[in-house]
Amino acid sequence: MPLSFRRLFARRPREEEAGAGPRIAVVGDEQARGVAEAMRILAAGARVRFIATGDLGRGALTGFDHVFTQPRLPEPPRARLFPKVVFTAFHPDAVRIDGVPSPLGADHSAIALFGHRRGLDAEAIVRLYREDVFSRLGYLDAWDGAAAALVASGRAVGLDFADDLLRWARRGLFMHGIDRPRGFVLADIAARLLREAGLPIRGVPVEAYGPDPLVDGPVWPVYPPLATLYGVPGSTSFKRGQRRGEPPVVLDLDAFVAESLALYRTRRPEALHCLRLVEWEASPDIRALF
Repeated sequence: MPLSFRRLFARRPREEEAGAGPRIAVVGDEQARGVAEAMRILAAGARVRFIATGDLGRGALTGFDHVFTQPRLPEPPRARLFPKVVFTAFHPDAVRIDGVPSPLGADHSAIALFGHRRGLDAEAIVRLYREDVFSRLGYLDAWDGAAAALVASGRAVGLDFADDLLRWARRGLFMHGIDRPRGFVLADIAARLLREAGLPIRGVPVEAYGPDPLVDGPVWPVYPPLATLYGVPGSTSFKRGQRRGEPPVVLDLDAFVAESLALYRTRRPEALHCLRLVEWEASPDIRALF
């Protein structure tokens, strides 16, 4: 049933957060949770609640002084949209397939996937993770397109990330994966939203006062040739997600490819479909690589 203004704003929220300052709701996905955590550090006295999009129900947003949201709602005047951060240049090999999990949860290696489609074994696929192949696949030329897409996503909701992107890039690697920004990125967005709303913020580095909210999730590596290009740490180690405080489980490239192929063999070929594969199938030059 579509969410209506009446259903969302029908009653007051439970008072779960300490403080006598403004009541703030942050609505969205795990990125939004990270923004909410940063706001708790930055906004002195504010009562900040994260609400997952799927948990929105009758009256969920009643009584809040400020609502910051990723999904478009039947907006009251005080609801402020902010975008999901997606930046693919560090991890151009990562793709997603609807309904098909990967060894890391959601992200698949396009090289492993297309290698499977072309009938290659694990050893042959692993040999493809090298600079000349990355170059011919366009992986070494992904920055400008990724930057333009990120800036456009912000401008679409009235936030210009051009200067922010420059600052993040100067700090080095600012993404754990294609849509998993590091904590300082989410903190900058939180500060931007609070400042725009006229709320005072503490001048503190959020990462010094709280953990990176997304580091416990999957972490995709920056392949060494890309790392050299961008001047960031590189590897071919793929980290699974884990609960906070648990030791991480890391797969090397051989293990990641082997697990990926084992998973693909359990699926019908037509289920292993994404736009990247369609584009590569249409390219004789790329097919020749595999």
